[in-house]
Amino acid sequence: MKKILLGFALFFGVTQTQAQENNLQLKGTIADTVVQYVYLQKFHNKMFTTIDSVKVKDGNFSFKTKVKTPELYGLSVNTAESPLYIFLEKTPITVKLSPKKYYSTSVVEGSASQDLFETYKKTKDVEISKFITAYPNSIVSAYVLYRNWSYRLTPDQITQNIALLDKSQQSSTYVKELKELVTVLSGLAVGKKAPDFTANNPDGKPVRFSENLKGYTLIDFWASWCGPCRKENPNIVAAYKEFHDKGFNIIAISLDKKKENWIKGIQDDKLDWLQVSDLLFWNSAVAKLYGVRAIPANYLVDSKGIIVAKNLHGEELQSTLKSLLDKKVSNQ
Repeated sequence: MKKILLGFALFFGVTQTQAQENNLQLKGTIADTVVQYVYLQKFHNKMFTTIDSVKVKDGNFSFKTKVKTPELYGLSVNTAESPLYIFLEKTPITVKLSPKKYYSTSVVEGSASQDLFETYKKTKDVEISKFITAYPNSIVSAYVLYRNWSYRLTPDQITQNIALLDKSQQSSTYVKELKELVTVLSGLAVGKKAPDFTANNPDGKPVRFSENLKGYTLIDFWASWCGPCRKENPNIVAAYKEFHDKGFNIIAISLDKKKENWIKGIQDDKLDWLQVSDLLFWNSAVAKLYGVRAIPANYLVDSKGIIVAKNLHGEELQSTLKSLLDKKVSNQ
C-alpha cells in the first residue's frame, strides 16, 4: 500500500505552499435548468457556512471570491443539504456540478488537492501515518488527519502525525485546531478531573455538572440526528435501568440544532436522565471542552468528578459498571 501511495504522489506531483488569500478562478456548469443559485461554503468544525453565492446564467456560474487557498470548501444549490466537498487552490478550477448526485456524477478539474482527496477516498483504509508520509506537503493530509483520524488517536499519536507534515502545513487551519485538541485531550486522561460546565435542560433551566455528581456518572454526548447514537441508546437505557439504583447516573449533552428534534429523540428513545444542550451542533461549548470530535462519545466519572473510563459502548459499559458497582458494594 505504501508503494502504491508513493506512486500516486509522484503522479500527482502535489506540492503546496502555506495557505494564502487569493481571488478564485472557479467556474462551472450545471445541467439542472431549475437551479438559480450556486452557493460557496467555507468548511469549519464539520460544518459549512455560506460565504458567497452567484446566479446561474444559461447553465453557467463563476466565482471570483477572495478566499484562503488551498483549503476545503463546499459547493451547493441548497444550503440546507450537504455540499460537494471541493479543495480549492490558486489555480483555475472548473466544475461540472450535478445537484442531485454531487459525489457520483460531479466532476472537478484543475485542483491537484481534489485529485488527491479522491484518491484518499478510494484508499482510506490506509493508516494515516503512511498517507501523510506519502503526501507530507498536501493540505489533504492535514485535513484527513483532522477530520477522519483525530477522534481515533491519542494525543501523542496526533502529535506524532503532525510532525510528519511538511512545514508548509504546520500553520494550516487544521493543524492549529489539532494542536488545540491535543491540549484539551491531554487534560482528559483517566485519572484527571472532568471539567465543570453548565448548560440548559429542555425547559431552558441551567444545569451545573458538578452539582449532579453522585455515584458514577456517565457524561454522554449524542444527538437525535446521529444514527450510531440512536443505535447505542437502548444499551444505555438498559444499563441505566440495571444500575441506577446502585449508584449509576447519566448527564447527556446533545449536539442537536433544533429543540423539537432533540426533545423528540429523548421521548422516542426513553432517555429518563438529565439532558442538556446549547443547540449549537458541532459548535457545542461542552463538546469542545471535552475534545469531542465524533459521537457517540462518553466519559465515566466517579463521585468526585475523576475520569475512570472513556468511550464505553455496548457490553463494555455494562461490564465496567458491574465491576465498579460490585466492588463498591463489597467494600461497604
